[in-house]
Amino acid sequence: MHLARALAVSAALAVAASTLATAATADPDPRSRYTFAVIGDVPYGADQIAAFPGWIQQINQDPAVRSVVHLGDIKNGSSVCSDEYFDLIRADFDTFEDPLVYTPGDNEWTDCHRANNGAYNPLERLDRVRDVFFDEPGHSLGQKQMPLEAQDGFPENVVYHRAEVTFVAANVPGSDNGLQPWSGLGNTTATPEQVQAVADRTTADIAVMRHAFDEARERGDRGVVVMQQADMFDPTYTPTWNDIGAFQPWIQALVDEASSFPGPVYLLDGDSHIYNTDKPLASGSPWLSTYSVQGTADNLTRVTVDGSSNNHDWLKMTVNKPGAASLLSWTRVPYAG
Repeated sequence: MHLARALAVSAALAVAASTLATAATADPDPRSRYTFAVIGDVPYGADQIAAFPGWIQQINQDPAVRSVVHLGDIKNGSSVCSDEYFDLIRADFDTFEDPLVYTPGDNEWTDCHRANNGAYNPLERLDRVRDVFFDEPGHSLGQKQMPLEAQDGFPENVVYHRAEVTFVAANVPGSDNGLQPWSGLGNTTATPEQVQAVADRTTADIAVMRHAFDEARERGDRGVVVMQQADMFDPTYTPTWNDIGAFQPWIQALVDEASSFPGPVYLLDGDSHIYNTDKPLASGSPWLSTYSVQGTADNLTRVTVDGSSNNHDWLKMTVNKPGAASLLSWTRVPYAG
């Protein structure tokens, strides 16, 4: 079974459309509470690599958790992007007892051009990430696999539904959505190959997001959760357009979709490593002018998870039953030990 979704692409591509591979995503308890764990920017460095299996077991031992989301960056930004490391993390991921949905971060592909990362071609590393972590498109990771809708050509872009909420994960990494120059390969500006890849992936990301919102409306779902790695609204520094400009089309599409959706929308990200919650696209937000966005999304709440050296906890999120004060609630759970 396939869900066709028109995907306009550059004339340089040989195809003019893409398809979302459809899997049965029926939720057996659509109006029950649904709890899931969210992590990101982990493991960073030798100590966290050693601790990561125990942190996974801690999440496994929580009986309320029914699935897990990893928001990308499975390594720090100054370590080698090797096949062996990817295989190590995949082996760790396979110990999650519940379904695991993972969206890639910049540290495992976009930034792998850096000399201390191995001076790889980032697009080759993205292909390797797909081979290792998305070897079964349409299925989650974890011991209890969950069926997903996976986008053809971009298997990391997925949609699924739980507790009358639509979830969508898209490959939106830091480092200006992958557009920052590959300086480790001697480049001072983005290469034509890189520019084309960013444009194609952004088009695909927008298509899968619009598809998710279409499905949420058709199903009458209560909310939408968008999941990605990049913090496009990082409050910890003042970015230049060269840091963030490539996010603009994605943000405009997010505003368009969220503002026309009747329920709450949540954006989950990592990247900046410090827990935060805000409404970056609401009326009056300075980010609207920063990105030259038309319209507002007052119903969108953004949540950033702790990570990197600040990775002392995981986020326990719950989709509440109908009638609750809020659709989602969450708490930070400290890691033991």
